[in-house]
Amino acid sequence: ADLSRACMAMGVEGLLIETHPNPAVAKSDASQQLNFEQFTRLYHSLAAVAQAVGRNII
Repeated sequence: ADLSRACMAMGVEGLLIETHPNPAVAKSDASQQLNFEQFTRLYHSLAAVAQAVGRNII
């Protein structure tokens, strides 16, 4: 999450974030997936950073 926010602040043009309703049973990359609640929290924190640096999330 910290790295994602830092990337947003630095102007990165895109982030790839994997989600799954239950990451523990995902068929691939289970250890790096966020559940929907975690993604929602991350999205809101990224949106705050984006707004602070004059960027938009689309």
